[in-house]
Amino acid sequence: MNDPERNPWKTLSSEVKYENPWITVREDQVIRPDGKPGIYGVVDCRVATGVIALTEADEVYLVGQFRYALGSYSWEIIEGGAEVGEDPMEACKRELQEEAGLRADHWEPLGHELHLTNCHSSERGFLYVARGLHHVGSSPEGTEELQVKKVPWAEVVAMVDRGEINDAFSIMAILMYERRRTVGS
Repeated sequence: MNDPERNPWKTLSSEVKYENPWITVREDQVIRPDGKPGIYGVVDCRVATGVIALTEADEVYLVGQFRYALGSYSWEIIEGGAEVGEDPMEACKRELQEEAGLRADHWEPLGHELHLTNCHSSERGFLYVARGLHHVGSSPEGTEELQVKKVPWAEVVAMVDRGEINDAFSIMAILMYERRRTVGS
């Protein structure tokens, strides 16, 4: 019997074509599922992390920044990437402090591992909810010019609905948390 979850691809070779501190682009020589030779380009990324930072007043910290790749401004939850070997929650804690100048007393995972663009990227993502927030001072990276604002939860959901939050990882987090709030987990 044919196992529908088996890997129908055969990798013959793999070659790195480009790499920088954030991504590696490789080209694999493969035998496709139809048995013919082909190539498959893959973008390998750091593990993505995101956090919904909630105040006691049910407000969310959003970060605004210009996103170079799209040439547009974006409002997002606090996001970042884990360093090699870094635990995703520890990366979120670091990003929360770097981007918003906050530390949190309480952390909980929001869902499970997410595959963000699995047709051409190996990027995996992890989302968390942080509560019990304390200001400690921010230290953004040199690649970041950030605005930070607190927005009531209902308005954050409305921003998604109006298309004012376009970042897919942020939308996933917001809608997953909204479902948890309204349906339960």
